Amino acid sequence: MTAPVFVVEGPVPGDRTYVLDGSEGRHAVSVKRLRAGEEIVLTDGLGAWTEAVVVSSEGKDRLVVEAGPVQVEAEERPRITVVQALPKGDRGELAVETMTETGVDAIVPWAASRCITQWRGERGVKALGKWRATAREAGKQSRRVRFPEVSELASTKEVARLLASADLAVVLHEDRDWVSAALASAALPSDGEIVLVVGPEGGVSPEELKVFGEAGAGTYRLGRSVLRTSTAGTAAVSLLLGRTGRWG
Repeated sequence: MTAPVFVVEGPVPGDRTYVLDGSEGRHAVSVKRLRAGEEIVLTDGLGAWTEAVVVSSEGKDRLVVEAGPVQVEAEERPRITVVQALPKGDRGELAVETMTETGVDAIVPWAASRCITQWRGERGVKALGKWRATAREAGKQSRRVRFPEVSELASTKEVARLLASADLAVVLHEDRDWVSAALASAALPSDGEIVLVVGPEGGVSPEELKVFGEAGAGTYRLGRSVLRTSTAGTAAVSLLLGRTGRWG
C-alpha cells in the first residue's frame, strides 16, 4: 500500500527532522496510529513533496519524522479544467471529491442560469470553503501531491472567457434537438489546456450555449445515457485522461 499523504503549511521540509502537528499531526497519531519506522509523504498540495520516516509520536497530535530530499511533481499536460454548475444539496462536494480522485487539475464553480442552488453572501463563502476542503481531503486520500485548484464562483461571461483561451473547449450537452459530437472522438491537444463545462440538473440554456459557442466551444455527449451533473464531470475527465495518455 502506498504511504499516506499529509499536508504541511509553508515550505516542504527537506533532509531534516520535522514535527507534524496540528490537525494533520492529530490525524497521523490518533487516527492513523502511525508508529516508528512507518513511511509517510509530506506535501504542500502544490506539487512539492518529500518521503519521510516516522521517528516517534508525542502526545496525541505530534508526529516526529525524518524527511528526505524535496521533490517537485511537474504539472501534467494537457491541463484539464472542469467548470461545474452548482448542483443541489451535497452533490457539489461529491463532484469535487470524485473529480479530484480521478485527476482533474482545476475546478471552477459556475452560477448557471438554471441552477437551483445559489451561492450568496455567507452561504456562498461557506459552500466554496467546503468545495476547497473536499478537494484537499480527496487529494490526500488519492495520494496526490498536486491538488486541484478550486476557483471563485464564475459567471457565464467569465466561463466564456475561460473557454476562449482553451486549446479545446467542451460543453457537455445532451438534447435530441441539438447535434452534439461524441467526446470519445474529439481531437485532443497534446499540450495546453482542455476546459470542460458541466451544466446543472436542468441543462445548459440556449442562451448560454450561444455565448459558449461564440467563445469557440463545441457541444459534446458522453454516450447514450444521461448522467447527473455530479457524475458527468468525473466520467468525462476519466475519458480524457485515458485518451490523452495521462492514465498510460
